[in-house]
Amino acid sequence: MRTEVCEMFGIEFPLFAFSHCRDVVAAVTNAGGLGVLGAVAYTPERLEEELRWIDDHVGGRPYGVDVLVPAKIDESAARAGRGEGGLDTMLAAVPQEHWAFLFALFEKYGVPLPDFEKAKKANSKGGTQVTTEGASALIDVSLAHPIRLIASALGTPPPLMVDKAKAAGVPVAALVGTAEHARRQVAAGVDLIVAQGGEAGGHTGEISTMVLVPEVVDEVAPLPVLAAGGIATGRQMAAAMALGAAGVWCGSVWLTTEEAETPPPVKEKMLAATSRDTVRSRSRTGKPARQLESAWTREWEGPASPGPLGMPLQMIIAEGAMRQINKVAETGNPGARELANYFVGQCVGQMNAVKPARQVVYDMVQEFADAVDRLNTITG
Repeated sequence: MRTEVCEMFGIEFPLFAFSHCRDVVAAVTNAGGLGVLGAVAYTPERLEEELRWIDDHVGGRPYGVDVLVPAKIDESAARAGRGEGGLDTMLAAVPQEHWAFLFALFEKYGVPLPDFEKAKKANSKGGTQVTTEGASALIDVSLAHPIRLIASALGTPPPLMVDKAKAAGVPVAALVGTAEHARRQVAAGVDLIVAQGGEAGGHTGEISTMVLVPEVVDEVAPLPVLAAGGIATGRQMAAAMALGAAGVWCGSVWLTTEEAETPPPVKEKMLAATSRDTVRSRSRTGKPARQLESAWTREWEGPASPGPLGMPLQMIIAEGAMRQINKVAETGNPGARELANYFVGQCVGQMNAVKPARQVVYDMVQEFADAVDRLNTITG
């Protein structure tokens, strides 16, 4: 398989794997694709550890890093990111009614409360990572390693990211959900566009992959485009290439692999889920993100809810709570199992077996080849 992105990155297959798990990143890279580590949850110190581990396990093969740099965040978080008032500034911006709602939610579902004062501090520190200043530190750590790609999610990459990456000779990718977004990314100087349809897990827009990909391909030509959103099989990969994509960007399909960081109760839910069992909800991050539908998403959209906060304030509430929920769910607590969820796309209905990540790569490539052969038969 030789496409423009294969030549650009020196990879065997035009298959990019987004994952928060270093083991998945290394496995896909070693199988001939390009693993991309999602860095949003990491402090600079933790990211340094993760990248050093990847360096030691890929033997010089190419991999990338994805840094979340949202175009718009809560102003209190922005002030905290600039060091104006520190973490207390961010914590003070979370209304008490939201904490009260969360405590009531834990009581309703019989989940023991964690040490929330400790969790608040940890989560507010994590929230500063989605500011421009916080992301800048992650970018610096990433570029100190031999990465071959740096990606920006949730908005146009800031000039500092583009400038630093280009100075280091590292291509910049950006995720988009509309052709208009793609135009902005080109103007910002990115080298690769990821057209992500609404079927995708995590932060998405509303336009489907089938419609979005050819629109973006036509809009940004000759810049290469990766298709993303609901892609978990070789047949879907072939369809994306037929739409003009130079490769695919997959995230959800790795969540049920052997290497995945997915909590066991959530992985069980994913293996049993259908494509109808996801929802776009602001309940985890403050921005619309596709995830497993659960009691958590229902309660935050229900009549008793004060409503999700903006990013990253909702993350301060949700991520610490979800760590406790997942921990308790592993003990068999029924309420925690009802609440537990994670980001995943509509392709979850196709994710019904646990496999090594490398096997997922090989299966997709074989199915891609079979799909191309079938098309060649049709065309004579």
